Amino acid sequence: MISQSDPVRIFVGHYWQTDDDYLRVFEYLESARNFFYANSSRPEPRPDGGREAEREELRRQIAPAEAVILVASHHRRAPELIEFQARFAKAAKKPVILMMSFGGTSVIARDLQVLADTTIDWSERALTQALRRYARKEDTARWDTIDFKLD
Repeated sequence: MISQSDPVRIFVGHYWQTDDDYLRVFEYLESARNFFYANSSRPEPRPDGGREAEREELRRQIAPAEAVILVASHHRRAPELIEFQARFAKAAKKPVILMMSFGGTSVIARDLQVLADTTIDWSERALTQALRRYARKEDTARWDTIDFKLD
């Protein structure tokens, strides 16, 4: 059960800077009622020492997380870095929640899609339910309505 005393620990993928999509993830989480989280991602400052220093810092940031949230638009900007985050999460047995590009107009790269446990739209409900299901293994009790016509 996610509570203030036991928040879900997350890592939100980044490419060593914040952008609108990175910040939007937190806007969605903050707008969710009775949902508590602790963020281990730190996009700034970028570590000195090149690619291996960056990867080591990402490993350190991802390690305490229960789930990794990646944003598809970041993959277009830094594909190698975002795929590294997804591969490390999978190696560490952490679920990867992939958020489509905001507005859902872009195609998600297959290399990234195969690493995700689930792909969701930009929705506060979809995000919190994915975290409950994949990070905490909670049944979300989400019911979808299907309309059909009998002839």
